[in-house]
Amino acid sequence: MTDLSADFTAHLRHAAAHILERFPAELRPEIYALSFRIWRVDYDYRRPYVAIGYNTESQYERERAPDDPGEARWNYAYWLLDGFETLGNVPEDPVGGPLYEAEVRQLGLWHEEDSDDDAADDDAADADDEDTSELLIEHFYDACIALARHLHDSGRIEKVFGRPLPVIVFDMDNAGWEVEATEAANPPGLIEGFLEWQRSAGHFGD
Repeated sequence: MTDLSADFTAHLRHAAAHILERFPAELRPEIYALSFRIWRVDYDYRRPYVAIGYNTESQYERERAPDDPGEARWNYAYWLLDGFETLGNVPEDPVGGPLYEAEVRQLGLWHEEDSDDDAADDDAADADDEDTSELLIEHFYDACIALARHLHDSGRIEKVFGRPLPVIVFDMDNAGWEVEATEAANPPGLIEGFLEWQRSAGHFGD
């Protein structure tokens, strides 16, 4: 059986590297963190995507208050979020979409959309779809975290920016998960500023 996950993984790695290279050269010196914003089309968990972006020192200075302990620097609500390229099962990624769908079908995670003829009150079918959606969410989360680690381990981030940068991974529909995800996506020590802000904000203990 063909390992289609290798194809999707290879696509993510190749495409993400080129996205980083297309970041404006004049902004690279002031980019202090990369962002992996995970979302999905029309809340359909079969159509996830990751928007690969960044935040800059200029954006931080615009947003921070005089006594800001790091909120504007590390809370993605204050970050640049729009206009970034996306990868996943979205029209903007015509190569990745079919590879992703083939992979999750091979893994048995795909479920078809309910038709009008389906029984709307079929609790068993609804429960199966919910379980499958949870697996789809975790699968894409894992793919994005693995992508961030590859960009670190391959030296791609340092090559493009001249220095290592943290990758903050988050899903605005899953508040708090960004701590676990960002820790898993980065080498130890690179996200100390992010973690220190999380601690000072009381999001988790020492």
